[in-house]
Amino acid sequence: MNDLAELARRVCAFRDARDWRQFHSLRSLIVSLNLEAAELLELTQWQTDEAIEALPASDAGRVALADEMADVLMYLLLLAEVSGISLGEATLAKLAKNELKYPVARCRGRSEKYTLYREDAEASAAPTTGAPET
Repeated sequence: MNDLAELARRVCAFRDARDWRQFHSLRSLIVSLNLEAAELLELTQWQTDEAIEALPASDAGRVALADEMADVLMYLLLLAEVSGISLGEATLAKLAKNELKYPVARCRGRSEKYTLYREDAEASAAPTTGAPET
């Protein structure tokens, strides 16, 4: 099942069957999302890059990754439902913003923050007279 709307429906049905909506304020869901993200991060604690890259190759590592990723996604779906935000629409809008912030011609193969790309653009757009700036 890969349909986001169907996943959201199933997660909300799970919540509603247990009468847990009463515990799911926007604040509590944001906190819970971050706690679950921290559990995902915990899988990498004290590990080498090689050990982390190998996680999906072992059954135990793959299950641990899948479980923590699923917890993060479930809380994100609940957050979207409670706040009335369409994750699909929000993602497309954010992708459009990122395309403007990170133009391929300036950032391909680079990992700096977008503000540095702007500085590059401003520096290359500045008129050059050959005289030093004062």
